[in-house]
Amino acid sequence: MPVVTVGSGTVNYLVTGTGPGLVLVHGTGATGETNWAPLIEAVADRFTVVAPDLSGSGATVDGGGPIHVEDLVAQVLGAAGHAGLERFHLVGHSLGAVVALAAAGTRPEKVLSLTAHAGWARTDPWMAFQMDLWIRLVRTDRELLARLLQFTAMGDTTLRARSAEEFEQAATAFTAMLGGAEDGFARQAHADIAVDITELLPRVTAPTLIVSSADDRIVPPHHQRELARLIPHAELVTVPGGHGLPFEDPAAFTAVITDHLDRVTATV
Repeated sequence: MPVVTVGSGTVNYLVTGTGPGLVLVHGTGATGETNWAPLIEAVADRFTVVAPDLSGSGATVDGGGPIHVEDLVAQVLGAAGHAGLERFHLVGHSLGAVVALAAAGTRPEKVLSLTAHAGWARTDPWMAFQMDLWIRLVRTDRELLARLLQFTAMGDTTLRARSAEEFEQAATAFTAMLGGAEDGFARQAHADIAVDITELLPRVTAPTLIVSSADDRIVPPHHQRELARLIPHAELVTVPGGHGLPFEDPAAFTAVITDHLDRVTATV
């Protein structure tokens, strides 16, 4: 995968496909590939897809200090530019939604459209308390964090349908995904706690879809309603599922994004 130097870091990013630019920004603890693989497969025949690994994830390397949203914005814009994208569609999930929203407010002239799932404008005490617990758990026992996330990140229908064995399998898989990445996860969770992009949101000019998961216990739906209020002409859609919709129901997650991309590109 190509890399680009941004500030004092070296950003690793995935690039594939052909067509107009589409930049994908992952959430806390994920990578460009793990967060977006089903969507990339669905659209690579008609978009040039760029999916960077943010600081703390994948093969991206930095100085190891605190992670700030503005630094992540620079990484996303740097990867897009290095891949040859002058303007692009932008999609983000969770922390990646925050970064995508901030990028669209910082450089609105570059963004053709914006889709943000499970995003928020400013971290409130509810979220901060939860994310502090993540940090404490990942540094002491990542399996406990994996178990916690099984019932906070998934929607009601998924949780009701799971057997005891399926809960254990999911926790084991997520524990393995965290293996060796505890410090990066904790640094990204600290970045989550510090989020306040409120002033940037009125500057967003791209056609914007705010996607809210009805059962989101990590970033509850009132945060997405606030985003839709603050962003001019933003559209808000609520879908079934939880905060972890990209992993809980990849087909539904991909469908809502591709529907927005299809509608936007049809008007260009």
